[in-house]
Amino acid sequence: MAEELKRLSILERLGYERIEGFSEERKVGILVSLLALMIVTAAIAISRGVYEISVVDVYTITLAHLSPLGDTSAVSRLYDTIVWELRIPRILLAITVGVALATSGAVFQGCFRNPLVEPYILGVSSGAAFGASLGIVYPQFFLSIQVSAFIFGSVAVALAYLLARTRDETPIVTLILAGVIIGSVFSALVSIMKYISNDSALREIVFWLMGGFYYASWKDVALVSPIVVASFFVLWLLGWKLNILSMGDEEARTLGVSPEKYKFVLISIATLITSLAVSTVGIIAWVGLMMPHAARLLLGPDHRFVIPAAAMLGGTYLIVCDTLARTLTSAEIPVGIITSILGAPYLFYLLRTRGRAIFG
Repeated sequence: MAEELKRLSILERLGYERIEGFSEERKVGILVSLLALMIVTAAIAISRGVYEISVVDVYTITLAHLSPLGDTSAVSRLYDTIVWELRIPRILLAITVGVALATSGAVFQGCFRNPLVEPYILGVSSGAAFGASLGIVYPQFFLSIQVSAFIFGSVAVALAYLLARTRDETPIVTLILAGVIIGSVFSALVSIMKYISNDSALREIVFWLMGGFYYASWKDVALVSPIVVASFFVLWLLGWKLNILSMGDEEARTLGVSPEKYKFVLISIATLITSLAVSTVGIIAWVGLMMPHAARLLLGPDHRFVIPAAAMLGGTYLIVCDTLARTLTSAEIPVGIITSILGAPYLFYLLRTRGRAIFG
């Protein structure tokens, strides 16, 4: 009896109520609104740039390419190339990367029970940066910069996990410290690569480290999107497990959930899509830290709703940042700079207005 009461108490703290009425419907409504916002933002972003193209023309071009009976003769060939070959792949990649980083951020914060954790905490960004640097300086030894960055990003997290592993357990604090150590080592290696590289390679390394969607293509979208989408749905389905894990290991065991098993699965999937995103577009900061907080402010702590909300907010946010990067000046600004400029004031705002509620 006491055990059953404890279970019910934990479930109530997680937000699972026996009667779920308006509150649940309202949350679903917010998710639908966020999806609509992301779609509208994407449509507007595709029409903006050096060449201003109407939303109607964007719709016509898109429909023409998607329909077997499509006809783009009503639109100039230049506009067709700009929209279909340049802007749409770029926007789709921005959405995909935003979904990957924001979803990973929500998962990491839930697993580590720490609102200041972000997807790069285990050294994936530093590892990917070193891999990209190797690919840039020694292209003859690697298939591509993206492959090298992905491999070393994954290796960095694997090393952090192995370093933190003790007696068939992986304490969270030890894992974070291991991530910091591995990240520092790879950061030092990146500095060495900068030091020994020539001027051309050095510029390319620095440009890559700032992050951006300059080289986005349909090939990138086809490679990254299926993996990110599949991983997102798996993490979303595991949202209720993440709710339990966020309460602590003891409570998780009380409810029959193995903390070690599910943390490993969740962190592995989140690391996979983070490494994939970073290897494709470089290091883009703040998305994985900010968007989960914004989602929790809108929908509360339930990860069944936080994960999809954070994903859509992340996609929308990177669309906006990329559009600003393309249009603010004649020369394109790296997206990583825009996200950092907007991210720092946002975190300051959270600290001032909701710091006690969010950070305890």
